[in-house]
Amino acid sequence: MSKKIGLFYGTTTGKTEAAAEMIRDEFGDSINMHDVSGAEASDFDEYECLIIGCPTWNIGELQSDWEGLYEELDDVDFNGKTIAYFGTGDQVGYGDNFQDAMGILEEKISEQGGKTVGYTSTDGYDFSESKAIRDGKFCGLALDDDNQSELTEERVKAWTAQLKTVFGA
Repeated sequence: MSKKIGLFYGTTTGKTEAAAEMIRDEFGDSINMHDVSGAEASDFDEYECLIIGCPTWNIGELQSDWEGLYEELDDVDFNGKTIAYFGTGDQVGYGDNFQDAMGILEEKISEQGGKTVGYTSTDGYDFSESKAIRDGKFCGLALDDDNQSELTEERVKAWTAQLKTVFGA
């Protein structure tokens, strides 16, 4: 039996939700989706594998639903959990903080014991700074539907193929 994977996403304009749905479609029935606007910190407990999605909002900030849950993440034991991240953002308009929200969440959850997987290359992007960079790579899947929507499906497929192996899904 394959593991159940919890996919938690926050969305304001619908782009992150659309990306979450693409990821779910690649995994099929092994994904349980949670819009964080209705989630509680305890909802993370039932999964060994998590996918966390958040757009970067304003100037390098978390999306509002994640902002509301952020402090509660301190109360979650992420030890033993394998976690992948994806973010949506605008590398042209916000090149100084592209994908910062993904990096902010990854840092917090790693401090709580989560093991990050699903790193992706920064090749093909044009930005100056990001809190989502770890050892020269993004700490997850960086999507930019504002400027590179034609690459989203290909990026999602490649990333989910990588995660299926790591998650054993």
